[in-house]
Amino acid sequence: MPDLAGFRALVAGAAAGAGRDARTLWSRLGAAGVLRDVYHASPDGALEPDPARLGALLTELDASNPLGVVLSVCVPVATVIPLLAEVSGHSPLAGKVAERALGGESIVALAVTDSCVPGSELIDTRTEVDIGDTEITLRGGKDWITNATHCDHILVLCRHRDARHFSSLSWVLAPADAEGVSACPATGLFAGSGVGHLRFDGLRLDRDHLVGRPGRALASFARRVGTERLAGALWAQGLCRRVLADTRRWLAGRTAGGRTQWENPAIRQRFGRCLVDLHHLDALCALHSSDPTGVTSAGEGMVLKAAVGLSVAQILRECADLRGADAFRDGGEAGLCMEAAMFGIAGGATGTMLAGVADHADTLLGGFGS
Repeated sequence: MPDLAGFRALVAGAAAGAGRDARTLWSRLGAAGVLRDVYHASPDGALEPDPARLGALLTELDASNPLGVVLSVCVPVATVIPLLAEVSGHSPLAGKVAERALGGESIVALAVTDSCVPGSELIDTRTEVDIGDTEITLRGGKDWITNATHCDHILVLCRHRDARHFSSLSWVLAPADAEGVSACPATGLFAGSGVGHLRFDGLRLDRDHLVGRPGRALASFARRVGTERLAGALWAQGLCRRVLADTRRWLAGRTAGGRTQWENPAIRQRFGRCLVDLHHLDALCALHSSDPTGVTSAGEGMVLKAAVGLSVAQILRECADLRGADAFRDGGEAGLCMEAAMFGIAGGATGTMLAGVADHADTLLGGFGS
């Protein structure tokens, strides 16, 4: 396995020949061994992304690809492949699909956000699976799913019984081209991400497509939330650093009244506040990267998620404002602000996270809140 510098070079080499097509990029990352090199095996044999390599992967991809293309890689690497590997001991199909994904031969979409309920209310998912002795039937829909329009398989969170309980949810691994599966693009934003809406209209599959133990889906997903949030934070860290560096160079090259804009104390003060936000994010990433699961507690995981949403929004808005009309050029900060709003929405809206943070006030205050 290459060292971190070698790994970065490997990622850059694979991305350089991929253009801006997500499927081509995924294939090249797999063929180059990048996807396998992101992980290390935990003591129980599970695949865990190495935080340093995960951050390097997302930062290198962000430097040369649209946000949507990076999103198409982030979700399966941070969440889907580890989930499939985790359940592979009970589901040979999951192991086979995970192996193909690691080799860049298959893209697996994670279909969690239900079409009938708010994205963060997973326990109320209404996509349903009827489980028979030899066959299962899937009905329902999932919205705003990354890779929906160009995936090969879909890992679907669904309900196998009506009770509102964490043990009522299971995973189904569905072929994307099966009769009864349909996908349509969700938005013109996030070019390359394949974000779309999925519908399952009486999809009938062999029972081996029910992966993992029935009733354990929400528990397995909860174990991956920390890594998912850390991946988002590491990506946001690289994105914000890149945008700030670009803005710094732009300000130093624009002259008004005989001096550059960078020489204006008021502008430097605004830029300095962005740097403070970035270094707060750096500190949180360093804290959570020291833990192999990505987070140390539920409350701290919510802090990380909320900090990402707030920091990205503040930094990108400020950079867009500092650059004025130039921020509206193709690929500029104004357009990026619209797409980067997903950092404050995906995986739980910032407002919801802040309310959750408050629920953990006593713990986060170290006992001083009671």
